[in-house]
This record gives sequence, C-alpha cells and structure tokens, in this order.
Amino acid sequence: MTRVLVLGANGKIARRATQIYLDSTNDSLRLFLRRPERLQDIDNRLVEVVGGDTTDTEKLVASMKDVDTVYANLAGGNIEDQAKSVVEAMHSAGVKRLIWISTLGIYDEVPGKFGEWNNSTLGSYITTYAAAAKVIEDSDLEYTIVRPAWLTDKDEVDYETTQKGEAFKGTEVSRKSVAQLVVDITQAPDKFNRESVGVDKPGTDGDKPAWY
Repeated sequence: MTRVLVLGANGKIARRATQIYLDSTNDSLRLFLRRPERLQDIDNRLVEVVGGDTTDTEKLVASMKDVDTVYANLAGGNIEDQAKSVVEAMHSAGVKRLIWISTLGIYDEVPGKFGEWNNSTLGSYITTYAAAAKVIEDSDLEYTIVRPAWLTDKDEVDYETTQKGEAFKGTEVSRKSVAQLVVDITQAPDKFNRESVGVDKPGTDGDKPAWY
C-alpha cells in the first residue's frame, strides 16, 4: 500500500484522481487543502483530510509524515513560492517522490499556430508555471512534471505523452486522463522518474482547442 499526499485536493484533476485511487487501488490518501470542509463528501477509511496552506512549510512537513508520494495539483500566482515550500518540506520530511501538475508551453515546446495561440492566451501564466517547474527540476527529488494540454471534462481515458525537448502534440486532453496518469505513476514509481511529460489526446491537433 502506497501512502499519497495530495496537495490542492479540491482541484478538478485531483478530485478525479482521488476517485480512481479509491476505486482501483488500496493506497491511503492524505488530502491537503486550504478549506477542508470542501471535501466533507468523501467518507472512506483510506482517506484523511488535512487543512492548510502549501506556503506553510512546517504544516507541509507535518502532513508528509509516513508519506511515500506527494502529488501536487496546485495553482495561483504564487505557484513558484508554493514549489519552493513543497521542495523544502519534502527534503525536511525525507520524502523523495513528487508528481507535479504544470501546464503546456513552459519550455516553448508548443509548435505552430497553436503555440502562438497558447502563448497569447495564457500569457504570464506560462512564465509563472515555468519558474515553478524550474524549482522542481533544480531539486534532487524524484519528480515527474506533467504538462497537460487544454483540459476537458470528457469521461474518457485517452492520452499520449511527449518528453521535454520534443514538440508538444494535440490541443486537448481530459482531466480523467491526466488523473489516470497520476495514479499510474504512483503505482510504478520509476515511471517518468525525473522527467517532464506533455499529455494530450491523440488526434486533437489544430490551431486551438476544438471548442474555441
């Protein structure tokens, strides 16, 4: 049984990942978020809900007790500071495995007109998330950075991956696909170890996501 700390546990991908963990594994989950009352609907003996802010490093260290894997599903303009806090806390707690959700475009890896549209639409969001990813990559943690395409709520698991240094493929991917990838990595900790992977749905190439 793997013990997983989920940071930003009320996020849409994190919610889906939590359900997949509970449906298909015997992993125990510690769900960390600022407002724990948001997860009152989860009642499972394998789940513990913890309230806190990820910039509170001491609180993070305490939440990492007996944890094997940290899955971070974080957002916000202070994402770089959150990354620094997570890395520091993991070092202090002696936890090595990290799955970090980022975004596409942080390496200017999205080609063509879609890349131009993505950069224009996301703007400084990309720069902010790139800085956070660099904090992770500069650490000695056993990390996987996940860079999803534009997200949908389709009830499907259908994805392909690209590596850092390769051109990004596709324009969209379902949150459920990303969640499944997170759970799969947890079950096989050597999978994508110290790698940054782009995630998209095959066959969704275009100048922008289909719904725009």
